[in-house]
Amino acid sequence: MKIAILVMDMRENFRCYAETMPRFPGGSASLFDGFARLPEVELHLISCIQRPMQSPEKLADNIWYHGLLVPKIGWLRTGYQGCIRAVRRKLREIKPEIVQGDGTERDCAISAVFSGLPNVVAMQGVMAEQARLNRPRIGSYIWLAARLENFILPRTRGVFCNSSYTEALVRSRARRTWLMPHPLRQTFLDPPPDPGPRPCILLNVGVISERKRQLELLDVAETLHRQGLKFEFRFIGISQPAAYPGAFLKRIKPMHEAGYARYGGTPGESELLQWYDDAAAMVHFPTEDAAPMVVLEGLGRDLKFFGARVGGIVESTRDMSGAELFAPDDWPGLTAAIARWIAGGHPRPIGNAALIRERYHPIALAKRHLEIYREVIAKG
Repeated sequence: MKIAILVMDMRENFRCYAETMPRFPGGSASLFDGFARLPEVELHLISCIQRPMQSPEKLADNIWYHGLLVPKIGWLRTGYQGCIRAVRRKLREIKPEIVQGDGTERDCAISAVFSGLPNVVAMQGVMAEQARLNRPRIGSYIWLAARLENFILPRTRGVFCNSSYTEALVRSRARRTWLMPHPLRQTFLDPPPDPGPRPCILLNVGVISERKRQLELLDVAETLHRQGLKFEFRFIGISQPAAYPGAFLKRIKPMHEAGYARYGGTPGESELLQWYDDAAAMVHFPTEDAAPMVVLEGLGRDLKFFGARVGGIVESTRDMSGAELFAPDDWPGLTAAIARWIAGGHPRPIGNAALIRERYHPIALAKRHLEIYREVIAKG
């Protein structure tokens, strides 16, 4: 089967134009790993970019990469008209049987809908819900993305939903939905190291942003430190030049010097795995998260988990030993729970990793995608 997936190249998103290998969102990259091991698949990955970047033609024996240069005028300000046209030209050349648009955040989903071919959309975040929660100003990125999402979803043949939470938000706007969680990254499929004592390290993974609330987690770290507890709170994730990340970096500096908090930037994939395996717990406390890959990754390394009871976090942690969730404004409850855990010797649960690997293996989920693609194609 010949498939085209329109996907965001994170090099464009973060302006990392000097990098020579495409970077995709974690859940998408994991799915592509699964497709790479299915010889009956010919997969073409298409990303729109604003500046030329050196990239390989093939990412695996059966996976091709196409970076399409689209001037800035062809992006959001014109409803992604330049991206839509560039993608249509490339699809006429490739002639896939089906097109998938990954995410409604940018150009991918709307380009799939206007591809002229059988198409589906895979949700990453839910822009309409982000707009409802954040009440963005009229004409802002989130405001526009939410309106484009409302236009897109009824016009595609079906929508892959990465959690039941996402499906509930999407179902009334889509012709059809399928529950399709993101698979675990290949790096995280190996069993975690044998259980044993680890330093009391709490890990937070994610873009430094208001939605992920790392500044507020520094308040938690400071409270725990004042209680005389011994621990280190580690943060990793992209920090863009903006007010919130700047305030975070300024605030964490004296904490780093005091030895109880640390920012580690954006480690590569193998180094990232080591950050997980050095930790004893993960803390993820966003305002909203449709299907957090970092939660699955933390549970897949048998980390103790503390998180907000929002979005897909609830589903991701169901049946997981030792996972503790709190209302999104319950900072005292979160702080007290972490304090008890530290004082109790910071134990880690055992057995979650095996469940995560069983539920989120990329080959199994790639095969499920193929079944649905065949169904969509057969319906014409």
